[in-house]
Amino acid sequence: MESKNRNIIIAIMLATFLGAVEGTVVTTAIPTIVKSLNGFALMSWIFSMYLLTATITTPIYGKLSDLYGRKNTLIVGISIFLLGSFLCGISMNMYSLIAFRAIQGIGAGSIFTVTYTIVGDLFDASERAKIQGWVSTVWGGASLLGPFLGGFLIDTLSWHWIFFINIPFGIISIVLLKNNLKENFEKRKVRIDYMGTLVLTVSIVLILYGFLSVGKKSSPDLAPTIICISISLVLLFVFYFVEKKSGEPIMPFEIFTRANIVVNIVSFLGSASLIAIDVYMPIYIQNVLGFGATISGVCIAPMSFTWLISSIILSKWMTIYKERNIILICSMVLLFSSLMLLTFNLGSTLLWIILCISIMGFGFGGTFTIVTIVVQDSVDYAMRGAAMASNALLRNLGQTIGVSIFGSIFNLSIIKYFEDIGIKGINPSNLYSSSILNSSISLQSVKESLNSGLHLLFICVIGINLISFLFALLFPKKLKSE
Repeated sequence: MESKNRNIIIAIMLATFLGAVEGTVVTTAIPTIVKSLNGFALMSWIFSMYLLTATITTPIYGKLSDLYGRKNTLIVGISIFLLGSFLCGISMNMYSLIAFRAIQGIGAGSIFTVTYTIVGDLFDASERAKIQGWVSTVWGGASLLGPFLGGFLIDTLSWHWIFFINIPFGIISIVLLKNNLKENFEKRKVRIDYMGTLVLTVSIVLILYGFLSVGKKSSPDLAPTIICISISLVLLFVFYFVEKKSGEPIMPFEIFTRANIVVNIVSFLGSASLIAIDVYMPIYIQNVLGFGATISGVCIAPMSFTWLISSIILSKWMTIYKERNIILICSMVLLFSSLMLLTFNLGSTLLWIILCISIMGFGFGGTFTIVTIVVQDSVDYAMRGAAMASNALLRNLGQTIGVSIFGSIFNLSIIKYFEDIGIKGINPSNLYSSSILNSSISLQSVKESLNSGLHLLFICVIGINLISFLFALLFPKKLKSE
C-alpha cells in the first residue's frame, strides 16, 4: 500500500474511533444520566434526537461529498460533532442535553457515511474487504475501551466527562484528513435539492413524533400517531416524485438494485435490534441486577470483540462463500442469540449475559461489514456517496424508529406493571425519586417493573431478527459485477 493511502486510512480509522467511542461510552452512561436528571421517560429522546438529526443529514452529506469532495464534507461534519459534544458535556438538565445531542447528530451524519465512501474510492473490491476489517478493528478496539472508559469516568468523576472525551480524537482526525487526503474532483455548478430535503425531513420528523407520542400516558390516544404516520407516508410518496424530477436528487433511485434493497432492509432491521441491546442491556445490568457502570461496561465489551472477529473473518470469506450465504449465517446467529434473551431474569448470572452478548456481537459484526461492502460495490464513483448515505440513512432510521418504539413500550410496560398490582399514577421518569422510594413502593418492585418491560422488549427483538432473516433469504444468489 502506498504511503499516501496508508496515512488516509489512519485518518479514517481515527474518525471511526471517534464515532465508536461516542456510542459505547454514552450507552454505558445512560442509566446514570437519567437517574441524575430524573428523566427515565425522556431516555429514548437522548438517542432519538441524535439519530433523527443524523438520519436527516446523512443523505445531505452523501450528496455534498459527491459534489464538493469527501475531505471538506467530512471535516465540516466532525467539527459540528465536536461542538455538540462540548455542549452535551456542560448540560445541566434533560432538555438541554437532548437539544445538544441534536447538534451532535447533525455532525455525526457525516462520519460513517463519508469515511466508508472514501474507502470505496481508494480501493478495489479485493482490497476493500481487508480495509473493512481494519476499520472494524478500530471499531472493536474503541468499543472495548468505551465501556471501561465510560464506567471509569462515571464512577470517579461524573457523566459530563463522557462527552469531552470525543474532542481530542476529533481534532486529530481533522488534522490528519486535512494533511493527507488529496482529491481531484470536477467542480461544477449544481442545484441543491432543497425540496427533496425538506419533504424527507418533515416526513421523518412526523414518523418520530408519532412513535414517541404513544408512550406518554397509560392509555395513549393513538389518533395523533396514526395521523402523523399517515401524513408521513403521503410525504414519502411525494418525495419519490420530487426526486424523479430533480436535476440533482438527494437520493437518486438508480442506486436501489434488488441487492441494495435487500441489504438496506436488513440494515434497517439490524440497526433497530442493535439499538435495543445498546440502550437497554446497561439498564438491565445496572438497574435490574444492581451492578455498577464499570461492571456493565465489562459485560457489554465482549460484544465488540466478537464483532471485530466476525468482521475480519467473514470479510475474507466473502469471495469464497458469497455474500448471500454469509448474510444468512449472520441472520441465523442473531436470531438464535436473541432467543437467549428470554432466559434473562432477576437472578441471571453475568457469565450467561456475556455469552449471549458475545454471540450476538458475532452476528452484528458480520452483517454490517458485508452489507457495507455490497453497497460500495453496487455503484460507480459518482453515486457512491449517495449509495452509502442511503444505507446509513436506513441504519439511522432503524435506530431512530426502534428506540422510539422501544421507549414507548418500555414506559407503558412499567405503568402497566404497577397498575396490575394496584398502584396507579406512576411516572416512569420518577422511579428513583425520593418520593417514590419513600412510599409503599419497594426497590424490589421497581426492579421487577423494569424486568417486565425489558422482557417484552426482548420479545420484540426476536421478532425483528426473524423478519430480518426472512428478508435475507431474498438476497440474490449472484451479484452483478461492476
